[in-house]
Amino acid sequence: MAIAPFIVRVLLYIFLGSVSVLTICGNLLVITSIVYFKQLHTPTNYLILSLAVSDLLVGAVILPFSMEFSNLKCWYIEDILCKIQLSVDISLCISSILNLCCISVDRYYAVCQPLRYRTKINGHVAGVMILVNWSVSALFGIGNTILGVNRGKCDITCFTITIPIAIVMTNFFSFFLPAIVMLSIYLKIFLVAQRQARSIQNTNCQSMKSGASVSKMERKATKTLAIVMGIFLICWSPFFLCVTFQPLSNYSIPGPVSETLHWVGLSNSMINPFVYGFFYSWFRAAFRMIISGKIFQGDFSNSKLL
Repeated sequence: MAIAPFIVRVLLYIFLGSVSVLTICGNLLVITSIVYFKQLHTPTNYLILSLAVSDLLVGAVILPFSMEFSNLKCWYIEDILCKIQLSVDISLCISSILNLCCISVDRYYAVCQPLRYRTKINGHVAGVMILVNWSVSALFGIGNTILGVNRGKCDITCFTITIPIAIVMTNFFSFFLPAIVMLSIYLKIFLVAQRQARSIQNTNCQSMKSGASVSKMERKATKTLAIVMGIFLICWSPFFLCVTFQPLSNYSIPGPVSETLHWVGLSNSMINPFVYGFFYSWFRAAFRMIISGKIFQGDFSNSKLL
């Protein structure tokens, strides 16, 4: 393949570099907010923190590799670096979807079983979820690395698993099955929320009005996190559909198309912080305090966020 013209390469570096910087800075804001402000120390936010760490690593580790490949179109790097790059790429993608699965379980108990929520989901349970999530993600990444290498002198990718059934099964268990589980859980949450809304409208009890306020907050949080999940699936589904069904057909998807779909998926890591800032008033308040440098002027960790 011919190397892209110099001007095109420079423009690509600027654009893709900006995506990487925005991804890192946005997720650093989310991580700093949750770690610093005690009001944000909740099980749900711990899971969001884990998701933000995944997205931060995508911006700091994966995007620079992908940016270099997008400009050179051909990698002349050591095989061990290829293995590390692919393993980390797969691990972080799976970590993101497993984090979203854990968040959907958290939202299920918060909306569908609010009286049992605090006993079922707490800081310890969230910690166990995060530990299992990262462990499974690492195993998937290492497993895909071991499955096989098909690397020439100058390849479009570091290496490719050549067994079609292995590709299909790996993608099914790592992406499609968790996606189906998440969609099922959020559908259940939606139906329960609708039923709760109708119940609230049909009662004049003051205690129910108070409970309605809490339920409304939980539903808003659930709606926001469902949007995060939806954006993730929209960004990554085209790429996974591409890499899953291509080995089963005689049609070869052009390299630029596959590469573009991969970048669309990676861009999801940049979008999430903007979603939090747009829908969560307390995250907006935390972001403002961090960006203005106010947190460096004293101890504001106990501040009451909006």
